[in-house]
This record gives sequence, structure tokens and C-alpha cells, in this order.
Amino acid sequence: MRMTRGRLLFALLVICLGLAGAGTLLLKAEPSGATRTVADLTFENSEGNSVSLADFRGQAVLLNIWATWCPPCREEMPSLDRLQAELGGPDFEVVPLSIDRNGLDAVRPFFAEIGIENLDIYLDRPADSMKALNVLGLPTTLLIDSNGRELQRWAGPKEWDSPEVIAEIRGYLDLTDASSRSDTVSQ
Repeated sequence: MRMTRGRLLFALLVICLGLAGAGTLLLKAEPSGATRTVADLTFENSEGNSVSLADFRGQAVLLNIWATWCPPCREEMPSLDRLQAELGGPDFEVVPLSIDRNGLDAVRPFFAEIGIENLDIYLDRPADSMKALNVLGLPTTLLIDSNGRELQRWAGPKEWDSPEVIAEIRGYLDLTDASSRSDTVSQ
């Protein structure tokens, strides 16, 4: 049976709602804490310019794959905005990547409605990120280090600005910084 775009979107919605009902599910990117390089995705910013994950090299990225039609995605977006306000800067960036087919016409009014002030808009209208990153449901969030390696992956919503989650993110980034320093020293 050939899956039409409508059926695919319906299936994603079912997965999205299922994750919301199941609570937050934590998925490790690789067994035993190993890392892998993330595919260099290309997407658009709010001005329609092409952007890629490589453009963020040198800083850690919290890449959140989401859509305005996904209730848990909508629920967690304010906490992502607050996380960006707290940790965002030259070393860390929250990148909310919308897979909405209506792109900016869907995302901009939603951001305005809920008062998003600290996040930029990024768009993946063909939803290529889903396949490239092996994303099975929404929201899915990847923590990517400054070298483009996936450190951790979470499926489902989180309260991103909670002290526990901020400590968890900092812990992953501190571990990466320490291993990068030891790699440099051993070379």
C-alpha cells in the first residue's frame, strides 16, 4: 500500500498523540553513550534563506523537530523559549525546526500567539529531517555538540527550562568539553 502525504501526516499525528499520552520517553542515541555525527540537514530560516546544521558548528545545538499541529510540541515550546533565554549564546543554541507544510504562515502566528521572544524560526516543509534523523514521532529533540555529534535524543515533550533538565544538558556538554580537551591533549 502506497502511503500518501495525508496518511503520513495522520500517522505522525497518531504517533505524536501517543507520545503525549505515554509521558516523556528518553531514548539514547547510541548504546553506551557513544556519539555519531548528525546528517548535515538543510532547511530555511524565517527570511527564506538556506541554513544547514553545519552553520552551527562551533556551538552546541538543541535541535527540536516539531509542528504546530502537534499538541505536545505546542505545549513544550514556551519552555524551549525560556531555555534559549537562559542558555542561548555563542556556545549554545535552541533550533526549533518546524515540519509544517504551511511553513512561516503556520509558525509565525503560533509564535506570536504564545509570546515566543527568544527563538528563531526554522522550517523544513518537506520534512526531510524526519527521515535523515530517523525521527519516529513528534516532538523529538537532539542534543548536538559543537562538532556536530549527537549526544542525546529525547522523544516526547519535556519541561526544557526545569533545573533538572538544564543540569542534564549542562552535564552532557561538560562531558563533551572534557572529552574534547582530553582528545586534544592526547594528540
